[in-house]
Amino acid sequence: MRTMREVMGRLSLPVMAVMAIAVGSAYAQDARKADVDVHGVAAKRKMQDSSGPSPVGGIEMMQAINPKSPPMSKEEFEIGKKIYFERCAGCHGVLRKGATGKPLTTDITIERGSEYLRTFINYGSAGGMPNWGTSGTLSEKEVDIMTRYVQHEPPMPPEYGMKEMEATWKVYVKPQDRPTKQMNNLDLPNLFSVTLRDAGKIALIDGATKKIVQILNTGYAVHISRMSKSGRYLFVIGRDAKIVMIDMWMKEPTPVAEIKVGLEARSVETSKFKGYEDKIAIAGTYWPPQYVIMDGDTLKPRKIIGTRGMTSDTNEYHPEPRVAAIVSSHYKPEFLVNAKETGVVHMVNYSDLENLKITMIKTPRFLHDGGMESTGRYFMDAANASDKIAVIDTKESKLAAVVNVGKTPHPGRGANFVHPKFGPVWATGHLGDETVSLIGTDPKKNPANAWKVVQTLKAAGGGQLFLKTHPKSKNLWVDAPLNPDPKISQAIAVFDINDLDKGFELLPIGEWAGVKDGAKRVVQPEYNKAGDEVWFSVWSGAGEESAIVVVDDKTRKLKAVIKDPQLITPTGKFNVYNTQNDVY
Repeated sequence: MRTMREVMGRLSLPVMAVMAIAVGSAYAQDARKADVDVHGVAAKRKMQDSSGPSPVGGIEMMQAINPKSPPMSKEEFEIGKKIYFERCAGCHGVLRKGATGKPLTTDITIERGSEYLRTFINYGSAGGMPNWGTSGTLSEKEVDIMTRYVQHEPPMPPEYGMKEMEATWKVYVKPQDRPTKQMNNLDLPNLFSVTLRDAGKIALIDGATKKIVQILNTGYAVHISRMSKSGRYLFVIGRDAKIVMIDMWMKEPTPVAEIKVGLEARSVETSKFKGYEDKIAIAGTYWPPQYVIMDGDTLKPRKIIGTRGMTSDTNEYHPEPRVAAIVSSHYKPEFLVNAKETGVVHMVNYSDLENLKITMIKTPRFLHDGGMESTGRYFMDAANASDKIAVIDTKESKLAAVVNVGKTPHPGRGANFVHPKFGPVWATGHLGDETVSLIGTDPKKNPANAWKVVQTLKAAGGGQLFLKTHPKSKNLWVDAPLNPDPKISQAIAVFDINDLDKGFELLPIGEWAGVKDGAKRVVQPEYNKAGDEVWFSVWSGAGEESAIVVVDDKTRKLKAVIKDPQLITPTGKFNVYNTQNDVY
């Protein structure tokens, strides 16, 4: 039910069933041999559910009963709740009022009826609904429970405010007790923070030696790492909404503060505007739908701002606009905060926290990820389920353009390069088709090409999550980890920027890794500081061997393979310098 997208009419979902890092632990932990058919269709469906369970499901909630609904015992309701938050909440929302998926409120589900719901839960659909019953993921009893569960009122999780945050806030080393200069010999600009998703840890890996410097405990299902503007502090946030702040100047990189800012989260960022470097931090949550502003040196919570409000298109109230990407402006002391379901970008001016000024930018709905174009002025913001890119002018604090792209854009932070014909462009791949859209980004020198798709490339397709290049590179790398064909999901497509019409070369990264078993899906290219190496995660399950493969960017040849039993489900890799300076 995680991606119930074509349950006729009101129950149809957009293709955006796969979110953020969609290669999570559920695939490895739940996959069964019976799920993989000769064409790989079942495997693809599994991957569509693989962003991992919501931590909100572990919170105690009161059973809600609708008298018009089929009866359920308390025990059955608890089973249904657990399954819902593991499989469904990511798309349909905690309150089932629609997130990236359509609503599953009782007025809809009761009208459809038990037999109707049971069929779709059991068999799925060609449009993307996983076949939970026939794949063996859910038993016949569990299918029956879910059929009844979605016809009962959704339980309400608790709110999470300043009192709860302060109770979790810890400062392990006070700012005055920290070093005034770097106390280790690490080449910090070329260090990589690597997400070990299912281990709840990160690995710090030296970009030159390829050695693991340190493994640090963080939190459940780490999502991203972000560097402070100075490059001193590393901020890590997991799906459990726990932020860990690491001081990279200490003799050994050490957590110096932490806080839990909600029940489920994805995003953290720090202030980058001149004069405010490292002073302010911000994090957004999926539940409750809000974001919190903190002191940048201690994570002390200062302000909480809710995102509940009216949708940008229909002006209907939405109770659960989850906070997705957050980026820091280089032109003003502002953060750009994506309220996913309402389609509103909050431009939060942090120069005066006591008199907070927020500019609300209306964009297409279902905002997810995105990044800056090459000058750092314009934020290229993906509204995935709307198949559009919103262009936000961070200097003027306004919407500059809306660009129609392919099916379900998922750029990560995107890729910037100079097109031989059209000038500066920013690229995004798509979850829903095999294309890469190149958007012109130079309204001054190339106004005719600005804010339009100037070229569409055909990539490997079948579920592209990330693409990457570098200012010193002539290559564009595009992954496809959700493709049902292992030859593609275990490989990387690479384009020559100076000859894009030639098409892509497919490199067997998974084979180069020398990993024997597992999915071996290739995920998230990331460059080193020099821009002459590109790193790939070869992702397998929590109980299987994974690896990181390093490729020479110029020759496209294998350069190194990093293996270690501690590298459990490595996913996102964040080079310190590139993350610090928005190089992508």
